[in-house]
Amino acid sequence: MEFFAQFIDIVLHLDKHLAVLVQQYGLWIYGILFFIVFAETGFVVTPFLPGDSLLFVAGALAALGEGGMDVFTLMAVLVVAAVLGNTLNYQIGRFLGPKVFHWENSRFFNRDALVKTHAFYEKHGGKTLVISRFLPLFRTFAPFVAGIGAMSYARFTLFNLIGALGWVVSLCLAGYWLGNMPWVKANLSWIIIGIIISSLIPIGWGYLKSKEA
Repeated sequence: MEFFAQFIDIVLHLDKHLAVLVQQYGLWIYGILFFIVFAETGFVVTPFLPGDSLLFVAGALAALGEGGMDVFTLMAVLVVAAVLGNTLNYQIGRFLGPKVFHWENSRFFNRDALVKTHAFYEKHGGKTLVISRFLPLFRTFAPFVAGIGAMSYARFTLFNLIGALGWVVSLCLAGYWLGNMPWVKANLSWIIIGIIISSLIPIGWGYLKSKEA
């Protein structure tokens, strides 16, 4: 319970925690951010890691010049992390195959999210890899489902690159351009909460529509 409370605090006050990490580790922050994005997109059991808000805050800190961060280096590092993470997830999906749909829900596996992502993939195909970049849970399961569905590696790589570029560049630049605004700096924690809520709205809407159906 204490761990959960600490995790919520980190997510909701990501700006303060990330700023401390930048001050402590300097340019090593690129490696830390690489690992977080890689893990969030690369492992089916880590969809709880911060994604959208992390990119926005990292861009904002780069705008403030924290720890000598450069926004272009930041985006390049995180695009590579997002591409490699999805690629690993895709390969895991290909290795495990359709049998994962028979796994039960557990603390580390969300079967319901997997089933919903598979349905989304069946409807939208490769575009799922681009759209899902902006949706928590779906972002983690989409490449996994593409691997299970045996999407060709060449086609997967194309959508993977497009999705990674769109996701990382848009959110990092949003944070970078807005990061120096006094109102944004004063209310960054609330903006993080807003990003989290807005990213969950499509999932909630889809859940309500499925319940009605």
